[in-house]
Amino acid sequence: MKVHCLQHVPFEGPGSIESWVRRGGHSLGATHLYRGDSLPHIDALDLLVVMGGPMNIYEEADYPWLADEKRFIERAIAAGRRVLGVCLGAQLVADVLGARVYAGADKEIGWFPIEKTESAPGLFSAFPQRIEAFHWHGDTFDIPAGAVRAARSAGCANQAFVYGEQVIGLQFHLETTPEGVRQLIAHGAGDLAEGRYIQAPQAMLADAGRFDAINRLMRGLLDRLAADSPDRAGPAGGAGKT
Repeated sequence: MKVHCLQHVPFEGPGSIESWVRRGGHSLGATHLYRGDSLPHIDALDLLVVMGGPMNIYEEADYPWLADEKRFIERAIAAGRRVLGVCLGAQLVADVLGARVYAGADKEIGWFPIEKTESAPGLFSAFPQRIEAFHWHGDTFDIPAGAVRAARSAGCANQAFVYGEQVIGLQFHLETTPEGVRQLIAHGAGDLAEGRYIQAPQAMLADAGRFDAINRLMRGLLDRLAADSPDRAGPAGGAGKT
């Protein structure tokens, strides 16, 4: 399987996703948008992974590559490619599918529980009912038309969605490693004001077992997303925003 990662800043890479790629014998390509890399041809990938970042999806004036990235994600979905969006990546996917992306009532930064919804589709079938996930976000999204909400939390009603059994959006992070959190803390200190759902840095790094648990869940989710299935032409009508 050809996996391609869209990366928005140097300090938010694929994390444990890279280990899954290597272990499975897949190939991994990357477009570092922040340094002006060109986007690949759609035929060069089977699974597109859209990572997080500190920018917002509507800041195209400051990050002009966001416009091209959105169109690329749209083409990938319309072409039937499997797509995984994480945090900002999920917000970009939601936007491309026609959903609203906006500031949430609370920032979520640190380890907080999420729970699987009753309607969570098959890709989440092996997910526990409740997990401790890592978060670092201020914006949130509405669930796109035609998608199914798969997870929620006390601080954010829409934590995950699945579109057409082909596309997954995760507001939370399952790929994060201890080094990844240290990088987020170093580069995102301005986000760490007091709040109902904001942890202190030392609390984020206090329990190494949490990282092992979420990384296992990411491997399982990727296994199911990458499982052999008939070729798809994409959900009816393709992506919902042009």
